[in-house]
Amino acid sequence: MSFVTRVQKTFSELEYTGKKKQTRRDRFLADLEQLVPWAQVEAQVAPFYSDTTGKRGRPAIGLSRMLRMYVVQQCFGLSDEGTEDAVYDSQAIRGFIGIDLGRESAPDATTLLRFRRLLETHQLTRVLFETINQHLASRGLLLKEGTIVDATLIAAPPSVKNREGKRDPEMHQAKKGNQWHFGMKAHVGVDATSGLVHSVVGTAANVADVTQV
Repeated sequence: MSFVTRVQKTFSELEYTGKKKQTRRDRFLADLEQLVPWAQVEAQVAPFYSDTTGKRGRPAIGLSRMLRMYVVQQCFGLSDEGTEDAVYDSQAIRGFIGIDLGRESAPDATTLLRFRRLLETHQLTRVLFETINQHLASRGLLLKEGTIVDATLIAAPPSVKNREGKRDPEMHQAKKGNQWHFGMKAHVGVDATSGLVHSVVGTAANVADVTQV
């Protein structure tokens, strides 16, 4: 008699799978899974990631999971800590990333921070962004006619208690409503029809949105 090893689903996973209604988040993540060229994206990051896993006593996390966790963070505009919380709060996000809390813990905020810094250090964020957009455009899924431009403030530490004794010269302060913010601004171009992001430009926080349109 032969036995086939099978990983059983937890009760929460079975309950979630059996629900009748799909949420917008479910549909969005399902579309994202199908549209992103994961193998191509992973191949671009793998040469830089292979030497960074498992250091400093932290267990190695698969590149596929870290990329999906990073994509979730960018799509939902979450902080590192917020992304970690979202993984624990949302079965849809856990399913997308490939995490079963019954057998393992989710990558923490520090692990995600180190992964983001890896991408930034090797200038891979733009490479990934352009790869995904080119793939979507090749399938006729990215429309360039009719663009909505929005801006998001990205906070930076305003303290001058550092070696240079001054703030980051690339950052600036800007007023939104009645509150001042110090940092950068991400100007995001979104296709008006599909809602897909096709361009991102980073500037100091005081740069007017209209100058980037």
